Amino acid sequence: MSGDVANKKIQKTMSGDVANSKDHDLVLGAAGVTTDDQTNAAGRRAAGEFVRGVSTARNWVQDSADAVYPVASGRYHLYVAYNCPWCHRVLLGRAIQGLEDVISVDVLFPNRSTDEEPLGLNLWKFEPDGQTGQNGRHVSFPSCTVDSVFAKKYVKEIYEAAGIHDQKSVPILFDKHTKTVVNNESAEILRMFGTVFQKVSKHASTVNLYPVESRKVIDELNDWVYKDIANGSYKAGFSSNQDVYEAAYDTFFQALDKLNLILEQKKFLVGDEVTEADLRLFPPIFRFDPVYHARFKLNYKNLWEYRNVWRWMQDMMALPGIEPVANAEYLQHCKQGYFGRTGNGTVPLGPSGYPECYKTKHWSH
Repeated sequence: MSGDVANKKIQKTMSGDVANSKDHDLVLGAAGVTTDDQTNAAGRRAAGEFVRGVSTARNWVQDSADAVYPVASGRYHLYVAYNCPWCHRVLLGRAIQGLEDVISVDVLFPNRSTDEEPLGLNLWKFEPDGQTGQNGRHVSFPSCTVDSVFAKKYVKEIYEAAGIHDQKSVPILFDKHTKTVVNNESAEILRMFGTVFQKVSKHASTVNLYPVESRKVIDELNDWVYKDIANGSYKAGFSSNQDVYEAAYDTFFQALDKLNLILEQKKFLVGDEVTEADLRLFPPIFRFDPVYHARFKLNYKNLWEYRNVWRWMQDMMALPGIEPVANAEYLQHCKQGYFGRTGNGTVPLGPSGYPECYKTKHWSH
């Protein structure tokens, strides 16, 4: 099946949204709020507000033999960048659910293309041997791979090979059988990993990321965390309008105060067991002290000043399977991605001790 044909054959998602829905429907998505309200997006961007775009490949893997995309081990593939927080939550779901042998993965270099490259500026790309950064230093990462499906260099080329010409983002959930993009919305990919893929996971008997009895509260937490913390941090960090930055800054730290109160009574966001809501919260919290505090100018407090959030991080870092997607090299991808392509491209050495310090009680506690 060609990429053009398969991606035009629309498959209903769990909530009834379809891949060709209007932007409004895609903003809401099949797993809650997935991006910014798109009302007057161009005008708001021109005024200095960071407005996240819309992911348009929105098909759903289903537990049905006659589905366009049925659940299967070895059929699906992820394209990710470790520095991207939206990729991070998908990788967390793959790791915590125990899907490493079910869904293969290729890892991009943390810095994107320059205007001197053949396809132009700001494209995700594969650089398994590394490259010389803006600071003049060659940098490489053992975890960076080639494109094992198409042998392409740029993510944009992968989309085009699959018949999609308006997208260039990651993560991508890709079907190796039909050579088509299943989905490129991280919230929905994570939801699939915790639901329809659970039957083929190693940890199906011990991990339930989206339990039926807790779905309402998980959905509410997801929307709040996305707006005020996950995407809220980007509103502060990438908006050039001072008023937008200050509003996002205030909202972010108010959210951390609220989060600290929630975790005073609970081990995880919903209760005693980790859920999808925790995996969606983890990427911005993991990045907060070593990246967002400086890069996004979110410098009112450090994470250790939120005792209960820090304790939650200890519990998250102790989860089986999380180490490969929460270790020192993973954090270095984040630093390279956020600092290595802005300003003079220098990458900070500090703060020292991260992310290992998340595994232990802070000395001030």
